[in-house]
Amino acid sequence: MQQSVFELMQQMGHEQVVFCHDPNSDLNAIIAIHNTTLGSALGGTRLWNYNSHSDALVDALRLSRGMTYKAAISGLNLGGGKAVIIADPSMKSEALWRRYGKFVNSLNGKYITAEDVNTSARDMEYISLETEFVTGVPEYMGGSGDPSPFTAYGVFVGMKASAKKMWGNDSLSGKKVLVQGVGHVGQYLVEHLSKEGAKVYISDINEGKIKETTDKFEGVEVIAGSEIFNLEMDIYAPCALGATVNSESISKMKCPIIAGAANNQLADENVHGPMLIEKGILYAPDFLINAGGLINVAAELDGYNHERVMGNVEKIYDRTLDIYNLSASDKIHTQAAATRIAEKRLTDIANVKARL
Repeated sequence: MQQSVFELMQQMGHEQVVFCHDPNSDLNAIIAIHNTTLGSALGGTRLWNYNSHSDALVDALRLSRGMTYKAAISGLNLGGGKAVIIADPSMKSEALWRRYGKFVNSLNGKYITAEDVNTSARDMEYISLETEFVTGVPEYMGGSGDPSPFTAYGVFVGMKASAKKMWGNDSLSGKKVLVQGVGHVGQYLVEHLSKEGAKVYISDINEGKIKETTDKFEGVEVIAGSEIFNLEMDIYAPCALGATVNSESISKMKCPIIAGAANNQLADENVHGPMLIEKGILYAPDFLINAGGLINVAAELDGYNHERVMGNVEKIYDRTLDIYNLSASDKIHTQAAATRIAEKRLTDIANVKARL
């Protein structure tokens, strides 16, 4: 029997879910607010042509939960939220974004949006015409623009920390790295890896993105999606949608490290986190190393400073090593270790507020 909305909310610990519909702009959206202990819930808006409304809801709930942990482990005074718009990405319009902006505004700052899959700084500009509760607007409007370079850089430093843990040296020169998904973040990650001297392989369902990437970077090899886990590689970097680390894929994997930008990479963290440990694969928790974009857009709220943002993103390196050390000392998988640290901060701050 399918779980109800309230059962799912209770299971994942959500505070609020808002369903938005407007027939004039063809808007169908879900805003999920997971936890606001640390502050307003900040998280991007994903535009995707989901197979069902149920799939969209589950995605919004899982993504918003991840944002809570991402903000907490990164030391940000923000809560976790996420929104999904159910639509063909080619059908987005100014009217859709502005109507969506009105829904965001109706939450009075409890939720602050930003860009995500299939959305852009230009879309955030449209939203900003209807609400102040939006980040990642274009630089000419005083915003920080596209957060993708910061997300990619955080993944890159997390990857280097993983190499340090696995091989005793954080150089990626000569390492075989497969980047699955070469959208904005994936392409910036390919750029970092290429400059480092890594041997880069790419895979994507979008042939245009494949061509765009191979035209930009020499020596990049293309791997068909069906062949990804037949490749012997040093690092698997999932940078598309989630749940690619599952029972089937883990059984085929020929890599010692997983470190990528995708959210919710583990199909079931309680099952696949331990499974990775058993197979000897080092997993860099997604919400830890892909926090660079959130760190960047969050900085807009306090007065944007590029150097400060880059310094905060670089801290992902040491946090990643800390998680690996906790995982080893407490004999728990790395996702559980990262979650424990995030939840401890949430509990500590909730207790402080309760005593005020």
